This record gives sequence, structure tokens and C-alpha cells, in this order.
Amino acid sequence: MPSSSTHHFSGARSGTAMAGAAMCCVQLGLAASVGLADRLGSDGVAWLRLAWAALILVAFTRPWRSRFSRRGLVTSILLGLVTAGMTLMFMAAAVRIPLGTASALEFLGPLSVAVIRGGKAGRWWALLAAAGVAALTEPWHGGTDVTGVVLALGAAACWAGYILLTQRAGDEVNGLQALAVSMPVAALATTVFVGPAVAAHLDWQLLLVGAGLALLMPVVPFSLELLALRRLKASAFGTLMSLEPAIAVAIGFLVLGQLPGLSAVLGIVLVVAAGIGVTLQAEREKPADSSAVNDGGPETVERAAVR
Repeated sequence: MPSSSTHHFSGARSGTAMAGAAMCCVQLGLAASVGLADRLGSDGVAWLRLAWAALILVAFTRPWRSRFSRRGLVTSILLGLVTAGMTLMFMAAAVRIPLGTASALEFLGPLSVAVIRGGKAGRWWALLAAAGVAALTEPWHGGTDVTGVVLALGAAACWAGYILLTQRAGDEVNGLQALAVSMPVAALATTVFVGPAVAAHLDWQLLLVGAGLALLMPVVPFSLELLALRRLKASAFGTLMSLEPAIAVAIGFLVLGQLPGLSAVLGIVLVVAAGIGVTLQAEREKPADSSAVNDGGPETVERAAVR
């Protein structure tokens, strides 16, 4: 009969595979979105993806059957607004700068939240991340697309806001139900600014492509990350997710032909290292009885399905 340690190892291995698959889905979806931007524009692709994601999630979760407190509903609406901002700004950044660079800059959002919570010790990881940003943007050359960098940093700010709002909603709204409200709000908010201009360019082929993109982001990654969080410690999951900018570089090269320079590679390595470092530091400082495997509760929405 297999021992409990064997089961734990098998669960950790499958959880790692699920987390990796989720990150690959996200980056493949982003790469496909960049390719589609030539036909719809970056904002049109963002709108199409959010609209389909909202339809799928509403059909799956049926939020009208749930009861929301006023605070929970307001927080879920705010989540939708920052999701719209994050999606629009990241897509606009990704068509201007390489996918790996955009993903690394956007990752500064959750990294900043973790660093601030890390107190004085977090300052060293902040310095490492700042060095990574300098290597990514190379301000001394003056050839970086400043607009793309600013948009990616705007997406990072929205991601940080999403994390804080999700935690605020954690006691009021179940994670899936919060997403079932926030995603339609994001789609509606994006429709106000983008929908009318994009509608004239849509056809059945583009609508089907949009449905596929919505499955790649957020439906499949969200499901995989929920499953992974039930098999991994939160620290292990956070460490794995810190590798996402590196995966973005690989996908950008394989799918979009974006070959990063040495400075960009160095910058991404530094940002990834800062993410791993601050995650492991938080685990060391956590009380021993709180290091159990994550149960996939409301806090899981922080990393999953927001881009």
C-alpha cells in the first residue's frame, strides 16, 4: 500500500505539472492575442477575450443564484474594473514591446505587494527587481518604447490592485463567484470604450477565435491553478508562478520569433529571482501551522485568470 509520503510526492508532481500547463496556456493565449491584434487592434482583442470569458464564466457559475453582501458586490465590481484596465493595458503593451519584457514588467505588480508585506527584508528583493527593470528597459540607450513600458507598468499596478481587492473580498465572496461578477463587469467596461469600434470588424471566424482565446485565458488556466493549489503548498505555487516571465520569453521566441537580447534575459532572470526570493522569505516567516497545502479558497483568484 503506497505511503502518505508517496501520495504527497505524486500530488506535488501533478500540481507542478498543472501549474506549468496553466502558465503555458496563459502565454500561448497572449501570443495568439498579439498575432490577432493586426486585425482587431490590441483593445479589440482584449474586448473579445473578456466578452467570451464573461459568457463562459456566467454560464458555468450562475452568479444570480448566489447571495452577495453590499461590500462583496462593490468589491467584485471594482475587481472587474481593474481587470479591464489590466487586460487593455497589457495587450497594448504586448504589441509594442516583446512578450517576455511585458510579462516581466507586469509581474512587478504582485511582486511589489509581496515585497511591501515583506517589511525591511523585502527591500533587498525590491532592489533586485529594480535592477531587472533597468536591464529590461535599458534607459541608457533611449531606444525602448516608452509607451509600451508605461502601459506594462500600468497593467502591473492594476494586478497589484486586483490582489488587494481579492483579499478584501475573501471574507465576503467565494472566489469563483467574485470572478463571475468581476469578469462580466470587465467585459461591460471594455465594451463602453472599445465595443462599438470593433463590432464592424467581427465575423464568425474571429468570434470562434475569441472563444478559443477565452478558453486559453482564463478558463483553462484558472481551472488548472485551482487544482494545482490543492496539491501544492502556497509557497511552492508562488515560486512556480514566479517563473512565468521566463515562460513568456520562451513562448515569445517560439511563437512570435522574438529573440531577447542579453540585457533583456538578464533583466527577466533578476525579476524571476526576486519573485522566488520574496516568496520563499514569506514562507520562512510564516507560522509553522499555516504551511499546509492550500485548499483552493478565495485567495487563489489572486494569480489565476486575471489577464
